[in-house]
Order: sequence, then C-alpha cells, then structure tokens
Amino acid sequence: MDMGIRGKTALVCASSKGLGRACAFSLAREGANLVITARGKEALEQTAAEISAATGVKVTAVASDIATEAGRAAILAVCPQPDILVNNAGGPPPGDFRNWTRDTWIAALDMNMIAPIEMIRATVDHMIARKFGRIVNITSSTVKAPIEILGLSNGARSGLTGFVAGIARKTVAHNVTINNLLPGPFDTDRLRSNFAVIAKQRGISVEQARLERMKQNPAGRLGDPAEFGDACAYLCSAQAGFVTGQNFLIDGGGYPGTF
Repeated sequence: MDMGIRGKTALVCASSKGLGRACAFSLAREGANLVITARGKEALEQTAAEISAATGVKVTAVASDIATEAGRAAILAVCPQPDILVNNAGGPPPGDFRNWTRDTWIAALDMNMIAPIEMIRATVDHMIARKFGRIVNITSSTVKAPIEILGLSNGARSGLTGFVAGIARKTVAHNVTINNLLPGPFDTDRLRSNFAVIAKQRGISVEQARLERMKQNPAGRLGDPAEFGDACAYLCSAQAGFVTGQNFLIDGGGYPGTF
C-alpha cells in the first residue's frame, strides 16, 4: 500500500536507537525525508547513514536534547515545519517513589510531557495551514496498566495523554491528526535496563528476568521494534486521516482488559 507520504518531511525525536529508530526506518521506507534527533551524536550519525543507505532518502541528523528549550530550538532551526512529527524520549529511571524528589519529578515531566507538548505547539499551526499533518507520540503501555517501579513514566506520560485527548479533536478538521502509540515489552535497550533492575531486586540473572517476562506475555516473546515502526508509519499515512486522539496499545496481548 502506498501510504501517500513520499516526499513529506518527518521529524523523529530520540531516534538513534530503539523504537524511535524503528519509526524513522519505516517512514524512510515510505519515502519520507527525515530529520532525526538524539543526544548521542555518534550513534545518531550512524543511524542516519544506515537509513540513507538502506532507503535512499535524505536524512539530516541533529544531535540535541529534546528535554531542554535550547535543544528544541536547535532541532526546530533545522526543521521548523515538518509534515510529520514523532515525539519520543527516553523514559525516566525505574525506582521507589519514596526516593524521588521534586527535581526527579520535574526532570521526568520535562522529558516525557513538556517536551512533546512544546514540539506540538511549535509545529501544529504550520500543519494546519498546509492542511496536512501527522503527530505521533510514543508513550507507554503503562498509561493503561501502570507498572509500580515506573511511577515517573506512569505519571508523566498519562499527563501527555490527557493533553492530547483535548486538542486532537480540534486539529483533525484540518487534516492534522494526533495519536499515541503505547509500546509494551519491545526488545530495546530500555527494556534490557529494566530487566537489570528487576534481576538485582530479586537476586536472579538478567536472562532469567528476560525469559520470565517473555513467558508472561500471551505472544510468548518480546516485540520486534520493526513491528512498532510500521504501526507508526500507518498512523502517519494519508489513509489515517480519520484516526485521531487514539491510544494504540501494541503489547502482544499483555493488557488483560476489554477496553
């Protein structure tokens, strides 16, 4: 299926690794030119080269911290009017809420709530003026089923979800959609770091923690980031213009609810 985004410009945040990288690859395969961002310059430039070599699209790498005002300004100076915006950021660390201070919470909110809202604010009116825009926020399955040790993520990402629910019904009249992708257990560095924390807490090996997590999932495995990237590409497609304000859970059936 031709997704109708060939030649569009996609800005994909936190895309040197993991799910952001997968989204960037999938968008590039559909012919979208890319601006990709991350804090680590070396990994980012390597990803840019790999995507360009594999797909032939133009890929611009901007090493910057999306959680800071200066970082966002640097990104937007290079790509002020993207057609597609994929908001993503590394999740805050797991832990016990008793050990978190106000500064800990503010850092989590800056990264996982304020930064994407600010990126939407900076780009959405340009999309409205052009009568095309696709915004996808990578949040987490914890928005629907909180995980106790991920309290910082639970809170910050739920706040973003509430914000998006309010504005997504306004922008869609201009063919600008805003949706959230909620990943479950995908095989990424982030998940592997969580396994390390669990292993330490329980006195087991990291591999044992990984195997137990796989067995807990109805699919019996971890998700492949490429699967997630292709779901993102669909939400960014011309065909997805009637889909807005939705929270797409991709978790192998792990969430047990009906709704």
